[in-house]
Amino acid sequence: MAAPRKYPDELRERAIRMAIEARRDPATRTGAVKRIGGQLGINPDTLRNWVSQAEVDAGNRPGTTTTDAARLAELEKENRELRRANAILRSASAFFAAELDRPSR
Repeated sequence: MAAPRKYPDELRERAIRMAIEARRDPATRTGAVKRIGGQLGINPDTLRNWVSQAEVDAGNRPGTTTTDAARLAELEKENRELRRANAILRSASAFFAAELDRPSR
């Protein structure tokens, strides 16, 4: 279960857009994330992470996109469930094989 979001999606998108635009202009590039984070009441490190992930998602920076990360998490969960099911089936088959090998009374 995901943690509740502290900031609304609209604020997040606006902050990312403002930070990316400010970083494009050489005059406002220095300290743009910190300044915009302060103006909007967002921790600068949080905003920096959002901007980095937005750049990865847009293909402007190498890394794992949000959709790829979600798909990986889904596949890892499915893999865990399948391994657990296999372990249950393995132990059940061992139990029944032992029952068949016992001499009947």
